[in-house]
Amino acid sequence: MPKLKTTAAEMVANARARIEEIETDDAKAMLNDPDVVFVDLRDVRERQRSGAIPGSFHCPRGMVEFWIDPDSPYFKDIFAQDDKRFIFHCASGWRSALTVATLNDMGFPAAHLKDGFGGWTKAGGPVDTLERP
Repeated sequence: MPKLKTTAAEMVANARARIEEIETDDAKAMLNDPDVVFVDLRDVRERQRSGAIPGSFHCPRGMVEFWIDPDSPYFKDIFAQDDKRFIFHCASGWRSALTVATLNDMGFPAAHLKDGFGGWTKAGGPVDTLERP
């Protein structure tokens, strides 16, 4: 295997240094704020297995740039709400850090849940159980 120029951990650290990170307790306090949208980047199987933050919107990480871009044929209207604050999360905060850095580079303001869904559940955040298809 060729030597990597940058490791995944370095990419996450670089992303975290330039994005807004939301602490779990602060995110819990925002849960019922109608101006905040929690966006879950985890795979659908992770959500089915572990549950989800109540009211969160599921956006697979592999589609996020396309769902955010109004010029993309895959654009989702939920991301056209300029009056909303978007907080992205994954399981541990790595994928969401990389995603939010990319979205910020695209000009889309967003933050991420620093410790991810794992930190959310560890802190006693509410979880909706999802039905399996």
